[in-house]
Amino acid sequence: MPNSSNSGGPWGGGGNNGDDDDRNKGNQGGQPPQVPDIDELVRKGSEQLKVLMGGGGGGGANGAGGGFGKGTIGLGALAVLALWAFASFYSVKPEEQSVELLFGKYHQTGNPGLNFAPWPFVTAQVMPVTRENTEDIGVGSRGSRLEEGLMLTGDENIVDIDFQVVWNISDAPKFLFNLADAQETIRAVSEAAMREVIARSDLAPILNRDRAAISQEVRGLIQGTLDTYSSGVNIVRLNFDKADPPVEVIDAFRDVQAAEQERDTLEKRADAYANERLAAARGSSVQLLQTAEAYRAQVVNTATGEASRFLSVYEEYAKAEEVTRKRLYLETMERVFADVTKIIIDEDASGSGVVPYLPLNELNKGGSN
Repeated sequence: MPNSSNSGGPWGGGGNNGDDDDRNKGNQGGQPPQVPDIDELVRKGSEQLKVLMGGGGGGGANGAGGGFGKGTIGLGALAVLALWAFASFYSVKPEEQSVELLFGKYHQTGNPGLNFAPWPFVTAQVMPVTRENTEDIGVGSRGSRLEEGLMLTGDENIVDIDFQVVWNISDAPKFLFNLADAQETIRAVSEAAMREVIARSDLAPILNRDRAAISQEVRGLIQGTLDTYSSGVNIVRLNFDKADPPVEVIDAFRDVQAAEQERDTLEKRADAYANERLAAARGSSVQLLQTAEAYRAQVVNTATGEASRFLSVYEEYAKAEEVTRKRLYLETMERVFADVTKIIIDEDASGSGVVPYLPLNELNKGGSN
């Protein structure tokens, strides 16, 4: 008989001694060896695999259970290690920031790329920091939030305002730890800032020309308030979408606007007419002043000339009184009778004393022609 230590065959199996004895008997008789059955080979392969996995092919029930338990623990340990690595490694995109928490307390900020946070001691929260978020305030589609847009102006008018706040995260740790409800906080701060600016402004500039300036001022107030909270929020821009009177009074408001425009038109026409008349009056006054100035200068010059002439005559009169007196008399009579028709009467003439009329003026006129 063959040795029992080699009875396992090429697969090392410990059982099925009866089959091996039959094959050995056949060989002793000089017959060729029998080809193993395929099912037998599969069965023996399964037993050998169990041995490799920790179970014994020929052992008892206790031996097989102990070997199989060791293999299961190894596979379980590998699976747990893989799951732990999967939970500990994480990636951060360029547009994101991660916050690592050690037992729930801030530990550090992760870098873009692959990061390691040993779970469960360290956990990571990844947040998009460049994504723009929006908060619409006063928009009618929000239903119950419609009254957010009704605000009181500085001249005690009510205006319906719709605006949008665009924001993103500038500091992930501050945003995570300092704001309990970021959305509601930003909405409340934005509404308060807009009401503060509107309360200092009149209605007409809000509706017409001051929207850009109001947007810049409100954005600055929102950012300043959020910075005092260390919120880690950056206000990208503020879109001033609408500023109208309330729906209930918009028709009356338009009538008032039309009346104000007509008033402005009439005031401008009146101002133009007043400016025209004022310019004409100023021109007339300047002309009168210039005429009076010219007349004054003429009268003064004439008086000055007369005074000079009188002084010169007086000087001559002082030198020769009789001659000067007679000369003045003759010159005066010459001026008096220069433009009158003259009739000469001689008292000593015979007859009526009338000298025949001699039209000297006519003769002078004829000679001049």
